[in-house]
Amino acid sequence: METDDATLVRSEAGSSPGHAGRILVIACGALAREILELIERNEWAHVELRCLPAKLHLRPELITDAVASAVLEGGGSYDEIFVAYADCGTGGLLEKRCRELGVTMIAGPHCYSFFEGNDAFLERAEDEMSTFYLTDFLVRQFDAFVWKPLGLDRHPELRDQYFGNYKKLVYQSQKEDADLQAKARDCAMRLDLVYEYRFTGFGDLENSLSEFVTRTQSLTRPKLANS
Repeated sequence: METDDATLVRSEAGSSPGHAGRILVIACGALAREILELIERNEWAHVELRCLPAKLHLRPELITDAVASAVLEGGGSYDEIFVAYADCGTGGLLEKRCRELGVTMIAGPHCYSFFEGNDAFLERAEDEMSTFYLTDFLVRQFDAFVWKPLGLDRHPELRDQYFGNYKKLVYQSQKEDADLQAKARDCAMRLDLVYEYRFTGFGDLENSLSEFVTRTQSLTRPKLANS
């Protein structure tokens, strides 16, 4: 599967269907690297991944229909489907549609919450109302997802208009990477925000997907014949 960020921003991608997979994971392209690592690390040969373009986050009103279409397209070929999206700005519509379709999705408002762990994020929420978050993907794609869409490449004077109410930038890292940390510090400097580094790992993304795969395996495991 192509894990180049530029491709994952614009286009759909999927793991190679070299086997009859029993579980399909439909995910945001921003999560491709993490999910592929989980599949490889856990030797989930029966799990396949389909990623929708990460740029859908720039138009969250399109996410629900895009996910629903992917679920309906894959429904006849897999025993179970897992949606690796949180609410992601859909105002509860994605959760409602997933419930109607009978598929499981990650709990939480957004990836910042489930990477940190939804309970831990909620505990910090009141103290971090003025915090801007970046993940590994968003650090790598800061210009494509933040700087250019807001027009700051053309009108840097708008920075204070967009970020004047923020006080700090928290980099929630999924992998320890000195180069990404340096880039995240630069992002904070460009936004004139205090920088904080916070290693989260994969958080509730890993927990939710692992629990789903384990539960599905127990439900589909063939019964032993009576001796």
